[in-house]
Amino acid sequence: MRAEEELGDLLGEKGLTLAVAESCTGGLLGHRITNVPGSSAYFLGGFVVYSVEAKEQVLGVRHETLMTHGAVSEETALQMARGARERFGADLAVSVTGIAGPTGGTPQKPVGLVYIALVAPDDERCRRSVWQGDRLHNKEQSVDAALNLVLSYLREQIGDPPQG
Repeated sequence: MRAEEELGDLLGEKGLTLAVAESCTGGLLGHRITNVPGSSAYFLGGFVVYSVEAKEQVLGVRHETLMTHGAVSEETALQMARGARERFGADLAVSVTGIAGPTGGTPQKPVGLVYIALVAPDDERCRRSVWQGDRLHNKEQSVDAALNLVLSYLREQIGDPPQG
């Protein structure tokens, strides 16, 4: 079973809704989720906020956060997820922000760096990864990691041990 299919099954089983906030993945996460028939029962929608201004204006990421930590940071990822959850009224929200490449990296924030955050009523978590592929591979790896972060949370909620 593909991750997005399992995600749909678990969200349906728990009666939970999901929203997404994407930057470097450019809508790929929402695309994968909505490839599952019946996803409208649990997927409320998503934001693609590519620019710093969009993160601020659409999702309410604080200007101070963006100036201090940058658009690619744990702090920004968490605020993006909080903003998406709040704006959609979703139970859960997941966000992705990163540097897909091939340009845009620095020694401190290399190409392939991504932060993925999950915000739930009872939990907030953020994962940092650095992918080593080309632009498309980095986007695909980020989406897989975002789906797996939500799946990990949902499995914990129903008492299943983490997979893989």
